[in-house]
Amino acid sequence: MENGTLALVGSGEYLPPMDPVDTFLLKRLTDTPCVVCLPTAAGEESAERIQYWSQLGIEHFTRLGDAVETVEVIDRQTADDETLSARIRAANFIYLSGGHPDYLYTTLAGSRAWEAITSVLHKNGVVAGCSAGAMIFGEKILGFRALKLGTPGFNYLPGGVVMPHFDEIPGAMMTLAHTALPHSLTLVGIDGNTALVVTPGGYRVIGKGGVTLWNKTGKKRLTEGDLPFESL
Repeated sequence: MENGTLALVGSGEYLPPMDPVDTFLLKRLTDTPCVVCLPTAAGEESAERIQYWSQLGIEHFTRLGDAVETVEVIDRQTADDETLSARIRAANFIYLSGGHPDYLYTTLAGSRAWEAITSVLHKNGVVAGCSAGAMIFGEKILGFRALKLGTPGFNYLPGGVVMPHFDEIPGAMMTLAHTALPHSLTLVGIDGNTALVVTPGGYRVIGKGGVTLWNKTGKKRLTEGDLPFESL
């Protein structure tokens, strides 16, 4: 983990219930916030959907009083565009909104845009990912349709497989997902309007819901009131 702050969000990006979480993350910055919203995970969707996520992000952070722009990295060509990557690199808060996790991973992996995103963490910035944007940071990415592991993740959560929208998923599906994991991995279920915040000092939960850690040793749910913890 670099020097910055990584926030993995279950769902609810850019909506008012997320204000307390994003306010907490903005306060982690030592400089004036400069936010870049990336709708990359929606790159396979329509132009209208990409515009929807872009505008929602701008409205959200403007309402919180911060400088914000959208950088439309939506495919491999734009992910390797140095002009766009320079805009990402110049920010100190990057937000990856939801969509398709496998597409997001393959679009960013090895790209100039990904190098720019990780540089923000290197310089003590904040990177937040919601839903698909959170899933790519695990060791593996869980395929919801087949409930099996597919694409490798960027492994910023060693041993962890992120399952967003956890409070919305039927119990039977949760059990199947857990059963599909090797014993070496932990299912990290993140509720809506909630973030698992990762810093060099460890992990903590921020938001109105909880984070469920489920592995071969058992299952536990952590909330904002719990103390920070050092490992999954």
